[in-house]
Amino acid sequence: MSWLITKYLLTAAVVVLVSEAAKRSDKLGGFVAALPLVTVLALIWLYVEKQPQAKIANHAWYTFWYVVPTLPMFLAFPFLLGRIGFWPTMAASVVITVVCFGLFALAVRPFGIELLP
Repeated sequence: MSWLITKYLLTAAVVVLVSEAAKRSDKLGGFVAALPLVTVLALIWLYVEKQPQAKIANHAWYTFWYVVPTLPMFLAFPFLLGRIGFWPTMAASVVITVVCFGLFALAVRPFGIELLP
């Protein structure tokens, strides 16, 4: 149980680090947010918990493919924010990401990359 609490605290610290950096500098906050800190932590947790190398490698592999369809959201968000407000922009960003993910999953399927269950 203490290991689980440690994982929660360290992972939460990453989110706090990003938000605090963003308060000080838009560029620094964006840079820190763009770092794959959550993925690095997840890979570390998997390794420390003695998961098989194939499981760890698969996590990194699928993370790459799942990141690609999220990128349009980062362009849409600043465009929409001043036009429709924060919460509608967040909702639209989620919809954009889900739609892009679905289309991307269909686009890469012919190449043998299965992203949908």
